[in-house]
Amino acid sequence: MLGSAFVIIIGYLLGSIPFGLLLSRAAGLGDIRNIGSGNIGATNVLRTGNKCIAALTLICDVLKGLAPVLLGRWMSGAFDPVWGGFAALAGHIFPIWLGFKGGKGVATAAGILFGWSWLLALITLGTWIAVFAVRRISSLSALSAIVVAIVASWFVAPEFFWPVGAIGLVVALTHQANIRRLLAGTEPKSNFSKIA
Repeated sequence: MLGSAFVIIIGYLLGSIPFGLLLSRAAGLGDIRNIGSGNIGATNVLRTGNKCIAALTLICDVLKGLAPVLLGRWMSGAFDPVWGGFAALAGHIFPIWLGFKGGKGVATAAGILFGWSWLLALITLGTWIAVFAVRRISSLSALSAIVVAIVASWFVAPEFFWPVGAIGLVVALTHQANIRRLLAGTEPKSNFSKIA
């Protein structure tokens, strides 16, 4: 019980670190919340034009999802990897340091999936890349990838089917505005190739 509580606390604290905001400020790019979508994730950091900081943000957000899952596995509790992952996602979306207003959780969710099942994570990543290559819409890619992840988990990691489903629901909820724009046909495309 104490071990699970420790994993949850560490997971939340790691997840709540706003790497996009911290790295952007350190690079002299200002407050990332004042540009683009106002999100603290890598996609919005990329809108500053700094690909290196955006890539570093992506890596850090993935790792902060992965680390609590690995910690949970090390603690050896049956559900600790699940609780650690959930806590990290909660921390990213509701960070205590930013008044509980954080990111949408896509990169952190990817890190969690890698911790639960590397094969499932690769399938999910492949889906994101394939959809983005065709449609060039980041939100559509993320939503498509999580749907595929839920279905694929039934076959390649059935022990994580319900946790993946829960993460899928959370990601869908953080993308409500994007979903409305997608249905209305007004969701903008991402043309990252034009960013220096």
